[in-house]
Amino acid sequence: MPDSPVLSISSGRLRGVRQNGIDRFLGIPYAAPPVGELRFREPAPPTAWEGERDASAFGPTAPQTVYPPALAPYLPTVEIPGADALTVNVWTPSDRAEREPLPVVVYVHGGALTRGSAALPIYDGVSFARHGIVYVSVQYRLGQEGFGVLDGVPQNLGVLDQEAALRWVRREIAAFGGDPGRVTAMGQSAGANTLTALLALPHAGELFDQAVLQSGPLSAQPCERAGRMSRAIAKRLGVPATREGFAGVAPEDLAAAQTAVSAGASPLGRGPSVALAIGGAAVPSNPLDALRGGAGRGIPVLIGSTSEEYRLWFVPSGAVERVTTTTLTLARLAARVPKRIVEAHRRRRPGATPGELLGEVMTDIVLRGPITRFADSRIEGAAPTWVYEFRWRSPVDGLGAAHAMELGFVFDRLDTPDAVALGGTDGPRALADAMHGAWVSFIRDGDPGWERWSELRPVQAFDADGGHIDYAPRQDELAGLPER
Repeated sequence: MPDSPVLSISSGRLRGVRQNGIDRFLGIPYAAPPVGELRFREPAPPTAWEGERDASAFGPTAPQTVYPPALAPYLPTVEIPGADALTVNVWTPSDRAEREPLPVVVYVHGGALTRGSAALPIYDGVSFARHGIVYVSVQYRLGQEGFGVLDGVPQNLGVLDQEAALRWVRREIAAFGGDPGRVTAMGQSAGANTLTALLALPHAGELFDQAVLQSGPLSAQPCERAGRMSRAIAKRLGVPATREGFAGVAPEDLAAAQTAVSAGASPLGRGPSVALAIGGAAVPSNPLDALRGGAGRGIPVLIGSTSEEYRLWFVPSGAVERVTTTTLTLARLAARVPKRIVEAHRRRRPGATPGELLGEVMTDIVLRGPITRFADSRIEGAAPTWVYEFRWRSPVDGLGAAHAMELGFVFDRLDTPDAVALGGTDGPRALADAMHGAWVSFIRDGDPGWERWSELRPVQAFDADGGHIDYAPRQDELAGLPER
């Protein structure tokens, strides 16, 4: 039977679970439950408790719906009922008292700002804790609860939740053996998008010391555009797009309406979607603009993407085969993409379908181009930047090197159902060793082990054999992309 370690934090005593040299403390409130008068409000401090709080299980998940049928086989959903959704989970070595204070990593999950949970098996922090790292995962408000654009509601509440969680880590992590002065913030997809917003704030250094940004857009949308989803939901439900209007709707009904409105959309598309909105304390300006203007340059960053991000949406939906040459041309013209960009992709992949070429161009616009501009702007900065690209192609259903494919390797959790659903049962061990080892090295030592970004534009390419440096000429092609 596992032991039950007990420790104290500001809010009270916690009883966790000890197993195989790792202690887990799960479902710890970093803010009060966002219900009642606190619904659609900034995160409020957690309430203290008497006695010992059971920290052996994950807290409730944010209200959400399962992924649509095309994506559900690849992106599982965990649903845990309850109101206390603003919680963190901590994994730490059992012998931490015998060590110097340990480096800390705080992970923010993805899910297009509408789905996801820290309780997914792939996000278990045991692999990092085994390397002497205190691992923390964060749950935050999603969808309209966290990112609705409503009159009378602060914008980007989900980002404010994450800021509250990171401040909790600074205050409390020493009780778990962590060093509050060695905190790496790490996020993937939507989690990287929200951390980019925090990195762009003038007080980012108060929240974390380093950042890992995996496959996340670096931008936010103007308020009018970001609010299209909220307005469409309000129209569908027959309520005003205000705090009072949405507070009268049950969270599960809001999530269901949001799913109905967004049917058929994708994070690479232009339809109504849940997005960061420019304005307010959390995202006062477009993050990429602020970062290129000098924000966050004192904070080391590890950043990158997969080589075929688009395949997660284009392949299961069938779009990769449905898109025609005419569709590709019209999309290119609408997005003001130079023809030479499409031709460069065609030369690299002479057998590519129009749908694959469109997917490559969309990935350039949303991720590769902004990542290159971000890294270029930091070449002369005080803190280094490292860029990677994940290139291993999964054999599962033609997904290839799709969005989220790197997660099983970064977490060294290839045998979890989440990782198997995307990558199958034979993911290369050398790749997991290389990626997980690089992330551990960055979190622990401040260097992932390859050449920092410079005028030479070195990209660490992760593939089946582990990885190699590519002085990427393709990055130069991205300079002509329109800015978003």
